[in-house]
Amino acid sequence: MAGKYFDEWEVGMVIVHEFSRTITEGEHMLFCAITMNPQPLHIDAHFASSSQFGKPLVNGLFTMSLAVGISVQDTTMGRIIANLGYENVKHPHPVFHGDTLYVKTEVIDKRESKSRTDSGIVTLKHIGTNQHGTVVVEVTRSALFLKRPQ
Repeated sequence: MAGKYFDEWEVGMVIVHEFSRTITEGEHMLFCAITMNPQPLHIDAHFASSSQFGKPLVNGLFTMSLAVGISVQDTTMGRIIANLGYENVKHPHPVFHGDTLYVKTEVIDKRESKSRTDSGIVTLKHIGTNQHGTVVVEVTRSALFLKRPQ
């Protein structure tokens, strides 16, 4: 598996993820439909045309989910027991259909599990930028990682 064991993480590490993703209108509409989000700023081009943005905004939860997903292969793939929480979510700049999301991950904390000897908790900060290098999403995520088998 490509993910990292608890033992492989160090506070201060930065991973610039190789994968990026251009957000299409179709997948964004599907996300809004399956999450039952009828916000007209996301799904109604006519309504959104009269907003300050002039066009539909990509749902922030989709942007956050995509940023975390882009990170999986380099971070958690096959090495976590569970995600423990997401916090400090920020959307400092809007995302639009056709924008491309790039992600880097910073390790901001690491500690042994208090209840499990086979694992530890790593706190990661995912930062997503668009094709212009503008930060569009930030999210801090804590996950319970397996330790390398002895």
